[in-house]
Amino acid sequence: MSVLDRSPFLYFLCILAGFALLRVPLTGFFAPLSPLVILIGVLAILLFSLVLIIHGVLHLAGKRR
Repeated sequence: MSVLDRSPFLYFLCILAGFALLRVPLTGFFAPLSPLVILIGVLAILLFSLVLIIHGVLHLAGKRR
């Protein structure tokens, strides 16, 4: 596995990208895609937050893969 696969900083940046998707204004031709973009943003935030929490708990418990 690569170093980036397990990097908490990369997961944090993915959470920020999810928040960016929530804030992006879609107008004109892309306006119908707005609910889909919001759903993808929320899922990215929840998924990568959960991954960070799990990695933190495993690190505190001393069980690193």
